[in-house]
Amino acid sequence: MIRIGVDIGGTFTDFVVWRSGGQQEQWQSFKVPSTPPNFARGFQDGFEKLLAELAIGPQEPVVIMHGTTVSTNAVIERSQPPVALLVTQGFRDILELQRLRLIDPTNLLGTRRLPLIERHQVFEIGERLGADGAIVEPLSADSVALAVEQVRAAGMTGIAVAFMNSYQNPAHEQQTRALINRLAPELDVCLSSDVWPRPGEYERAINALLNVYVKPCMSSYLQQIESYLASRLRHVQLFITRSNGGAMSAREARDFPVHTLLSGPASGVTAAQLMARAAPERHYLTMDMGGTSTDISLIREGMAAVVDQTEVGEFPLTMPVTGIEAIGAGGGSIGRFDGPVFRIGPMSAGAWPGPACFGRGGNRPTVTDAYLLCGYLSADTFLGGAMILDRDAAHQAFMPLAQRMGETVTGAASAAISIATSNMVASVLPYLARHGVDPQDVTLVTFGGNGAIHGPLLAAEIGIPSLIVPNTPSVFCAVGGVVAELTHDVVAIVQQGAMDTTRLRQVFTALQDEAGAWLARQTDGANIEAVVLEYWADLRYRGQSFQIPVKIAADAPDHMTTEMAVSAFHGEHLRLHAHADPQGRVEFIELRVRIRGALATPGSHAPAELKSVAAPSPCGHRRLHIGAAHFDHCPVYARSGLGVGASVFGPCIISQSDATVLVPQHFTARVQPDGALFMMQER
Repeated sequence: MIRIGVDIGGTFTDFVVWRSGGQQEQWQSFKVPSTPPNFARGFQDGFEKLLAELAIGPQEPVVIMHGTTVSTNAVIERSQPPVALLVTQGFRDILELQRLRLIDPTNLLGTRRLPLIERHQVFEIGERLGADGAIVEPLSADSVALAVEQVRAAGMTGIAVAFMNSYQNPAHEQQTRALINRLAPELDVCLSSDVWPRPGEYERAINALLNVYVKPCMSSYLQQIESYLASRLRHVQLFITRSNGGAMSAREARDFPVHTLLSGPASGVTAAQLMARAAPERHYLTMDMGGTSTDISLIREGMAAVVDQTEVGEFPLTMPVTGIEAIGAGGGSIGRFDGPVFRIGPMSAGAWPGPACFGRGGNRPTVTDAYLLCGYLSADTFLGGAMILDRDAAHQAFMPLAQRMGETVTGAASAAISIATSNMVASVLPYLARHGVDPQDVTLVTFGGNGAIHGPLLAAEIGIPSLIVPNTPSVFCAVGGVVAELTHDVVAIVQQGAMDTTRLRQVFTALQDEAGAWLARQTDGANIEAVVLEYWADLRYRGQSFQIPVKIAADAPDHMTTEMAVSAFHGEHLRLHAHADPQGRVEFIELRVRIRGALATPGSHAPAELKSVAAPSPCGHRRLHIGAAHFDHCPVYARSGLGVGASVFGPCIISQSDATVLVPQHFTARVQPDGALFMMQER
């Protein structure tokens, strides 16, 4: 069996291949440039390279786990054709009112965010459901027909339907979809009760609207990919990674592309989570630094943080997703003066033209250019020699900044790196504090195209004592695709103060059946090696305006009780808020089941050649500038030449085909049995 992870980023498209056969497993990885706006071409370029290197048998099954930024880019750029929103009569301004929240509390001149669609694209429908789902006013078919007529006349391509209280009773939304399909079958339709049926009319409307908005571009992209794969392989299944760290079928992704908005970053956390389970007693902070941004996430007890709400392109995304927070610049982020202040980002050189040193016409100074000027990157061995970097172009790009700063070009480049690091520190420390975690108790797992360079700098600045660099850090999100499981959450709103064990078991049994049916639809009869069910409940003390999700420690509904959920809630409330009220009344708000189905179970992602301890021997030397320090004769080691157990001492560089690892002064790096580098900071 061959399993392929593909992750499309803003600068590069990454491929990781896992092949099982007999007693051996083979891993292979590489990168190709991304090709915006037609990302499918970059996918095909990389796949052709893969096919040229792999001899795939005619009967050998191939599974592809694909993470893509197609839907994310569509939301951020607001580049899609217009769509409409149908709402309950009297709620036409729901997108305009939004939520009472200051985007930036320090900006007294801030303005509200613009809605995804304009007010004239929102249509009121005669209908009303009560808070319990009972029909207060029947659905007006005439108002639906009139809205559809206006939508077609305006040339809109899809309709989102978000009625009040539809999470309790989806009947009116389902009837509306049937009417639209009969009157205008060419229109895409999305129901808020299908995407994520829970309270919060604004958030449900946004979920449905985002889904129908990105559906055309995602459908077109998947059509291109599926047609291409069908022409090149006989036995292939395509799955798309999703924002909760799992995966779903391409058919499901076509119907619900909103679940793919954070698929790439979530896959990296999935891979790190698998690594963290080897030592779950520690806290792990993941750091994914790519070409345009840096993202972090926290892993506790071997489990990645899951949140119910995040933001994508200034819009709230309300559904269970891997808890990821953007903290700073990426390798392509541009350095500039904002008045008297030197800033890094948020503007990025992107994949094209990219950093100045890429030699594609870019002339703005970026973090990657700074890496080259400070000696972290080699002009001749970048990407294993597949791309030659232009040091002179990087020098020219930084010259204006250096002159304004009164510094050397190298000094300006070092300052750019320091500012990027300081920006990350300013975000990471509050993030850890909010989660009640001491940096001294954290191991940093750093990956992405630039994570192996900047992660150690961040650890040194904060005082994180140890970090792990995976053996293929640049393609680690694609590794996450390879190990991803088919994952889905189903929810039931209970909203009742008293919940007895009988009712609890009944609801969870129904949710379990619904989750099992979803998993069966994803695989079309393919063999699932393992299925895991998790049972979650959202609870709160009476009078609270927020709830806390807790996992119920039971392997089946028949084995759980309400007391188990309440006890877990008291413990979690104490951990999060430093107090609990064991005698207080606890209310059940939501019950959820998460199902995880594994198609295969890859072993350790370690190169086959890493078998024994090898004495480190440098393949060269280089001058490094790390902060204010300068080192004239630092060793450079080839990653392929370091066996298991080999140790190197900073400052030095470890070079490999997909990334460069910086080992700063006062750090020691040791090769682990799985091929990853474990770094320790001297205290």
